Amino acid sequence: MRSTASALALALATMPAWGQEPARGELLYATHCASCHSERLHHREKSKIRSLADLRDEVARWAPQTRHRFTLDEKEDVVQHLNRTHYKLRN
Repeated sequence: MRSTASALALALATMPAWGQEPARGELLYATHCASCHSERLHHREKSKIRSLADLRDEVARWAPQTRHRFTLDEKEDVVQHLNRTHYKLRN
């Protein structure tokens, strides 16, 4: 397990900043978020997410529940991944 975590850390460290590499947000989400809930969570009829600000607030709210200390850029990468794949918000 330790070698997997080390490989992931190395892969994330060598990726460009958000906006340049969409796969980074997907990798962060798959590694640290998806284990606690399914993709169906993002398609609920009564979603609280109405804007990018709402999505950023939710990602920031849940990030501490993982065992990863997300940087601001990493949180934004996850936001951009979720917006691109699920929410498609414009603001």
